[in-house]
Parts: sequence; C-alpha cells; structure tokens
Amino acid sequence: MTGIVLPAVLGSSNAEAAPEDVTVLTNATVIDGTGAPARHGMTVVLIGDRIAWIGRSVPPAGAAAAACVLDLRGKYVIPGLWDMHTHYGSDDKITIPLHIANGVTSVREMWGFPEIRAMRDRIDNGELLGPRFTIASTIIDGANSVWAPDSTQVVTAAEARAAVRQAKAEGADFLKIYTYIDRDAFFALADEARRVGLHVVGHHPARLRVRDVSDAGMRSFEHLYSMPIATSDREDEITHLLNTTSIDPANPRGYYNYIRELDRQAALAHNPGKAAALFERFARNGTWQSPTLTVVRVISQPADTYAHDPRLKYIDKPTQAFWAEHVKNFAPKTPEEIAQQREFLRFRLDMVRRMDRAGVRIIGGTDTPNPYVFPGFAAHDELSLLVQAGLSPMRALQTMTRDAATYLGLDRTMGTVSQGKVADLLVLDANPLADITNTQKIHAIFSRGRLITAEDRAKILADVEAFAASTTPVTATRKFRAVCACHA
Repeated sequence: MTGIVLPAVLGSSNAEAAPEDVTVLTNATVIDGTGAPARHGMTVVLIGDRIAWIGRSVPPAGAAAAACVLDLRGKYVIPGLWDMHTHYGSDDKITIPLHIANGVTSVREMWGFPEIRAMRDRIDNGELLGPRFTIASTIIDGANSVWAPDSTQVVTAAEARAAVRQAKAEGADFLKIYTYIDRDAFFALADEARRVGLHVVGHHPARLRVRDVSDAGMRSFEHLYSMPIATSDREDEITHLLNTTSIDPANPRGYYNYIRELDRQAALAHNPGKAAALFERFARNGTWQSPTLTVVRVISQPADTYAHDPRLKYIDKPTQAFWAEHVKNFAPKTPEEIAQQREFLRFRLDMVRRMDRAGVRIIGGTDTPNPYVFPGFAAHDELSLLVQAGLSPMRALQTMTRDAATYLGLDRTMGTVSQGKVADLLVLDANPLADITNTQKIHAIFSRGRLITAEDRAKILADVEAFAASTTPVTATRKFRAVCACHA
C-alpha cells in the first residue's frame, strides 16, 4: 500500500494520504470540549494539521501503516488551549515557547504592534513553533491616557472614527479600547467599528454605564472592571463621581486607582436584582466576559506572595526585579487591606459563577505577562480559578477551547476534538474532569498537527530557563515593562 485512504476533510475529495503525513492516536480517552461525556478507547487519526477521523472501531484502511502510531492507553485528549487575554507576543525566547510548552496553542493578543504581527507571520510560515494569533489594534484611549504616547488617543467623534479606519488598514482583528475614552468618542468608535466589521473589546469606559456600553455592541469586557459598580445600589452616585472627578494630566494613574477602589466599595452595596437584569442583558446582547482571574488574584494578594514561585526560573532577572518592585504599587499592605482584597476577590469569583449560570458567555484569559502571570502556565491557573469560582471542570475547559473559538467565529475549524478541525491537541496523563489541575500533567502536545513529545517539551523548558538565566536578556524591553504595568 502506498497511501492511507481516509474520509474527506472539510469538503475535500477522498484521497490517499502519504504515511509520513499521518498520525494515529489509539486507545485514547477523548474529552472533545462539546460537553459530551469522555469517550474511552478512541482512535484519532490526524492528517497534517487536521483531525481526519475519530471512532471506536478499527481505523480506516491502512491507518496502521502511518509513520507515527501512539498508544495513548490511560491518557486523555482535550483540545489545545486558548489564552484569550495575552500580551508581548513578539517575545520568541520566553513568552512564545512557554505558551506552546503548556499546551496553549492559540492566543488573543490584546495590544497590537507591528512586531507581533511579524511574529504571527513567522509562526504561520513555519519558521517558528508558536501559537495561532488573533491580534488587537493598538490601545485606543481618551485624553490623559496612562499609555501615552504608545496608545492612540481620541477625544472627538471624528478622531475615534479615524482610529477605527486606521486599525482596519493596519490589519487589526479587533479593536482594544481602554478606560479613559469618553462618551462621544466611544459611541462614534462603536458605530464605525460596526461599519468596517470589527469587534470592540477591552476595558469598560469608566464614565459610561455598563449597560449602555453593552447595548452599543461591546463584544467583551475584560477583568470584570466596573461590573461591581453596575450591579450596586450606589451605581448612580459612583457614576456621578467618576464624571465629575478630573484627571490629573501629571498623574493619570491616580484616576485609574480611584476607579478600582470605587469598584471595591460598590461591591459592598451589591444588588442581586440589578445583577440578574444586567446579566440577562449581556446574554441578550451577546456581550462576553473575560474575567482574567489570574491577574485579579495577583493584585489581590500581598506583594511577596509569589516571591519563591518555582516558575520564576523561566523569567529573566531584569523582569523578575521589575515584577517584584512593581507589584508593590497595587498589592494590599495592611491587615485591613489584605482582608478587604480577599473579600473582594471572593466577590468577583462568585460573580463569574452567577454570570455563567445566567447564560453570560465566559472566555478564559490571563493577562500574561503581568507580574506573576506566567506565560503558558497561567492558562492552567485560570482554569483552576474558574473552577474555584464555581464552574464545573468541563465548563472551565470550554471557556478556553470551544467557547473561545465560538467567540472568534472560528468554531467551524477549531475549539473541539472533532473530525475536520485543526489538530491542536493536549494529551494529559490524568483526567481533567476529575481534577482540573490535571491539565498540568502534560504527556504530549499537538500544534498544527506537529507532535511535541514529553522530551521535546522538556527541551523547550530547559532552553527558556537557560535563556532567562543569561545576562541582560532582550526580553526586558520598555514595551514589555509597559504592558506589565497595566494593572498598577
């Protein structure tokens, strides 16, 4: 036999696949991400970068002649993970390899730069092993932005519309907005975005009401920002404060910190009825939530919480020093502050559970590489936190697999272990539905159909560790540090 006959994939004609292009996974337990129960004793056949066949019966004729046949008895196959809120995708020494080594086969990059788009091209062209990318515009913000001059600042409706058209021309996959954008600019931006076919995502514009922003078509809110205010009996009072408090151009970060404290105070006057109405509105509007619980947890804990985290060996020394110093700017310090932040974190975890049960769609993201939000590893932290919030292990997995693909309109070709979809897979040594931390017990990874064995993964991690230990690594750049400051 010169080839292997397999079913048509995505409308292609039946054809013989060369054995070297075929990988056969036998005796696997498949958790496909659809919500269906785990299926034991399955055979999965891959041709190139696609899943060509799945079944319990004998594989198609000739499959045993494939160049690679893996017996996965006792192993669990799940879809490759999406991290739906990442930064610094231009770093091919630490960030990119850590994503892949942790089974993060796709990312939604939340601040677009030319060098990140160039990195995506290198990966797509096969020059570099890395995740699939969906990339934002540059950050679009209002006057006195904390990110000036790197953000696009818009004040008038005309400037907002021009920023949308510029982002479209630059190839942005979606628009990322920030906290300081004002009413006229936001609504003009949202209208222009609909006209050119781009979604609007990001931080809630602080001076607007959440329900109005959802109605205007905001695709996803990040970090749960302003959700406590929008569900509080103090919403009117706090909205008035936010609109009448001026922003000091010399210290725009002060206003940001003021918003975050008002968010915490608003949670103390939570109104369950308002919350239920808002969540129903989100479900009706198709408004998604990206809670990024990993970074939320970091900023809710004392500064030294992660000082001895073993994963620091994968982070270069200048960045470690920056993280340790920078986290002090927002970590709670006094016993009272620590208790307040612990309670506020629990409130936000509970809010995610209530949103999920109310039908609000959730996507799992981390906000890596903020301080102690470790690239790749953080995706598994996020899954654990989603389960702590009250989601089932299956639901948590879906936020970073099936639902991530659905959110991006890629569910026809990605997101589940299904015939015809891309061969981005994570093979685990233990059942993640029994314990979500089992996603960290990685046996193998498939990225675009390429097998990454346990030995390959160990080599990737060793190379990152060696680079991180080197002197003056190139990763400690101004842009990297700027991105990591986004929650100060």
